[in-house]
Amino acid sequence: MILVILCLAAFFVAFTNGANANFKGVASLYGSGTTTLRQAALWGTATTFAGSLAALFLTSGLLIAFRGRGIVPDELVASPEFVCAVAIGGALTSFLATRFGFPVSTTHALVGALLGAGLAGNGEVRFAALGSNFLYPLFFSPAVAAVAGAVVYLTLKSLRLAPDHRTPLLDTLHFLSAGAASFARGLNDTPKMVALLLAVPGLGVHWAFVIVAVAIAMGGLLDIDRVAETLGKKITGMNPGQGFAASLVTAGLVTTASLHSLPVSTTHVSVGSLLGMGMASRQARWRKVAEILFAWVSTVPCGALLAALAYVILVRC
Repeated sequence: MILVILCLAAFFVAFTNGANANFKGVASLYGSGTTTLRQAALWGTATTFAGSLAALFLTSGLLIAFRGRGIVPDELVASPEFVCAVAIGGALTSFLATRFGFPVSTTHALVGALLGAGLAGNGEVRFAALGSNFLYPLFFSPAVAAVAGAVVYLTLKSLRLAPDHRTPLLDTLHFLSAGAASFARGLNDTPKMVALLLAVPGLGVHWAFVIVAVAIAMGGLLDIDRVAETLGKKITGMNPGQGFAASLVTAGLVTTASLHSLPVSTTHVSVGSLLGMGMASRQARWRKVAEILFAWVSTVPCGALLAALAYVILVRC
């Protein structure tokens, strides 16, 4: 029974990841008026799916990191109840954020779930390893993205490569950069959820990647509208050239992180690059940014609490 719950929970966390995160790479396409919400969602989902499958060959380091080894004792990592609690905590956190339209980090949700399930399991959590391997890259990435977003936009503007109006060349480059950002998101996020399915006996790693890739795509196609409006319209105003600058930064940073097995959040990078561009163009909408920051701060403790509760219930049942 516990393995059935684990499979369902892992599928659910991948589905909620797609619903909350698939639009992050293509938000600038919609926000700048380059394409419609639905077309952007289809492009983002297709390129994310491709990245999810490519992750099998390119980002195995993240698969190892998110199995929890080095964070909690190995005997706890091998426990189906522990893995199931991590999946449930991460899934419920992302689900709640999606319902409220907040673009949060599934990576943060899973890190919080690892922490909560570990504390509920035997209380032995190696906080130094948790910080160096997960939290530091996650917390620094939005600041780097914001600075890069401002610098890239101002540079492109000075070179007249970020026009206010659409052109065929700009549209092509914008779609390519947004697709690259979504592909990189698939590379970075998929192994984190595949790590949960590896606790299922007899399930090959190739099938685990396919299952997670399909679940992410389903979430992106069926439940994306609330987060899409937040990312595309509510963080900052943007024209096509500004949107392209933000998309270029997201693609570059997430791709670099993925190929170096750094567990950054595409959410933080995408929002950071949009905010940096918005600050440079003086169009940032600070009230919505403050709401998103509050959601980010609460993601880790929410994931930890839900995972701890799930672990206690699973062990006692």
